[in-house]
Amino acid sequence: MATQSSIEWTESTWNPVSGCTKISAGCLNCYAERMAKRLKAMGQKRYKDGFKVSLHPEALQEPYKWRAPRVVFVNSMSDLFHEKIPVSFIQDVFKVMNENKRHTFQVLTKRADRLREVASQLEWSENIWMGVTIENNDYVHRADDLRYIDAVTKFLSLEPLLGPLPDLDLTGIDWAIVGGESGPGSRPIEEEWVLQIRENCQVHDVPFFFKQWGGKNKKKAGRLLEGKTWDNYPIALEDRLQLA
Repeated sequence: MATQSSIEWTESTWNPVSGCTKISAGCLNCYAERMAKRLKAMGQKRYKDGFKVSLHPEALQEPYKWRAPRVVFVNSMSDLFHEKIPVSFIQDVFKVMNENKRHTFQVLTKRADRLREVASQLEWSENIWMGVTIENNDYVHRADDLRYIDAVTKFLSLEPLLGPLPDLDLTGIDWAIVGGESGPGSRPIEEEWVLQIRENCQVHDVPFFFKQWGGKNKKKAGRLLEGKTWDNYPIALEDRLQLA
């Protein structure tokens, strides 16, 4: 079933897949991996194999039961475009999203190359928002793959931000989320990196959302940037969340 989320830029999470493997710098201190271990210890059936990639076809029926429209982060505990997930199952997930247009589904991947590879086999209804994670300048090419697909709304998760992004191209991008890493062993974020991204967003008229500074105590660090919060959304989501 969907879970109400404390993630600042969404309302709830839905996990028809769980588990993943590390592929880049941002994966080092994966929060989902830590959570999966806790859920396994608590006896949660879907996490009996810990963080091993696992399909949960029974979860595909859940969105049909949600009466009120909601904003949903898809696979907060995995990556829908992981190489171990069959294209047929990705298509099943997309079919559910296509048939539940009252909800806004936010899909996020680090595997932008596979996203581009299978995108033409998927139906991109307007309620499916597609994003890629870019944690430092080595991975800005993921935005190029994102630009290639037919999603109406494309967004970037620049989290955990591990370095400056001087080569970030925001052409065709509808939203940028920025945040520092949090939890045990979290790596530092620099204000100048965030300000550079905010300026880039302002120049290209891209809504800018600053999630957090992060650190071991993310609540104490807060999320103020130059004395204010930056909770900008694409217009369609502002209307949904009444945050305009």
